[in-house]
Amino acid sequence: MRHHGILTKTLCAALFAATVFPAAAQRDGRLSEVEKSLRKLSMAQLAISSLYVDSVDENKLTEDAINGMLSGLDPHSSYTNAEQTKKMNEPLQGNFDGIGVQFNMLEDTLVVIQPVPKGPSEKVGILAGDRIVSVNDTAIAGVKMSREEIMRRLRGPKGTEVRLGIVRRGQTARLDFTVKRDKIPVSTVDAAYMATPRIGLIRLASFGSTSHKEVTDAINKLRGQGMQDLILDLQQNGGGYLDAATDIAGEFLPKGDLIVYTKGLRTPYSEYRAQGAGSFREGRVIVLVDEYSASAAEIVTGAIQDQDRGLVVGRRTFGKGLVQKPFMLPDGSMIRLTVARYYTPSGRCIQKPYTKGNKQGYDMDVIERYNHGELTNADSIHFPDSLKYKTLRKGRTVYGGGGIMPDYFIPLDTSRYTRFHRDLTAKGAIVNADLKFIEKYRKKIQKEYPDFDKFRTAFEVPQELVDLILEEGEKAGVKPKDDEELQATLPELKLQMKALIARDIWDMSEYFAVIYEKNPCVRKAIELLEGQP
Repeated sequence: MRHHGILTKTLCAALFAATVFPAAAQRDGRLSEVEKSLRKLSMAQLAISSLYVDSVDENKLTEDAINGMLSGLDPHSSYTNAEQTKKMNEPLQGNFDGIGVQFNMLEDTLVVIQPVPKGPSEKVGILAGDRIVSVNDTAIAGVKMSREEIMRRLRGPKGTEVRLGIVRRGQTARLDFTVKRDKIPVSTVDAAYMATPRIGLIRLASFGSTSHKEVTDAINKLRGQGMQDLILDLQQNGGGYLDAATDIAGEFLPKGDLIVYTKGLRTPYSEYRAQGAGSFREGRVIVLVDEYSASAAEIVTGAIQDQDRGLVVGRRTFGKGLVQKPFMLPDGSMIRLTVARYYTPSGRCIQKPYTKGNKQGYDMDVIERYNHGELTNADSIHFPDSLKYKTLRKGRTVYGGGGIMPDYFIPLDTSRYTRFHRDLTAKGAIVNADLKFIEKYRKKIQKEYPDFDKFRTAFEVPQELVDLILEEGEKAGVKPKDDEELQATLPELKLQMKALIARDIWDMSEYFAVIYEKNPCVRKAIELLEGQP
């Protein structure tokens, strides 16, 4: 016991010498409290690592302490280790190092959906429909390897080479390719196409480092196809970089218009305004949102609504209006600490209410909205007068209280997909059937439908494909309850299959051009734009 006591005193003395703050800090009451807390935390960790009865993982001990501190704050302050930080940032950075293919898993085999245009795989001759069965002489097919492990083997630093074994339909022998990895662009614009001869649609999945250029390029492309008005689809867009949001919003607004402002207890007031003349100031704009549109998506939506630049269609957005400042730590890990709140130009706080430390309740908010009827019935939504605000140009009433409330509410259609359809999706039967069908009929479809417009108007899903889906469903233990459920499933199922085939032959713009034919938000936006003078 005497030995332990001496060791403890020595540790405390060393700790005090290492963590004592300068004299100026001691005179500041708040900093003095911070210093005391830091010393206390460090003493606790030193005691555990030096005296605890069993061995401890000191890195995990530190990470648990950080997570413990953050858990009592707001729902969006967070810690990620080095690996998590890299994975989180990659989709927003605009590129990653890899071989350049879109793929899916058919049972336990990687099937190439499309090689990235001008990417490293396309350059060496890898084709859509190819099956990658080995990487650097290691089998990845038929061995129950996880998707994450396969991706780890395929990715690597730019300039490095990877040997791929390929099985191709019509070829009896395995083909071998050596691919030199390169920077692969990550597109955040999922789709850009003409919904009608004069209405364009741009679907933005997130706000990354290249999103502003992607959106302006899409606007210019659609203008060249005759676009006069625009539907900006931000449904399920979870946000991203603030700069991307303000730059994109600025394309619709005159120079100097307020887009968003921030303020916090220890963070000074800061505002963001449109910096240029805006590349799309004349055409009408409708923004589509839903309960999963968050953060940067809400900034753009709130600016367009408050400045009376366009209308909003859909359901109330998520309500993520807390500003996180990243703090990189020496080992590549990161703390994202909330330092301020976002406010729309009319003064609405985007952030929805929350209770500190109750992240579970916060995460359940969307489910609670559904249970209370907000997602399916506009009459269930009520706002007190204190949450009423006025738009800046026309003085229209808009509502605060968290999230952006649309001008036109579109209820969630809970009956659109049957139980049978949902189960087919969950079990992978639809994807498997699509991959098998397109592998067999790709060249025939390309020959019969040399352009997408002809496919869009004339192609019908054949019974053979429906039978293949039902067969895949049976393999997975999924069957319709009765013929009534099957018949109720077929219209949406056929639409989905047609969209997947369009994606396989062309790309994601064509997929959304098909799947959005019955989307109620898109149809309402078109109705509004065609009905306005």
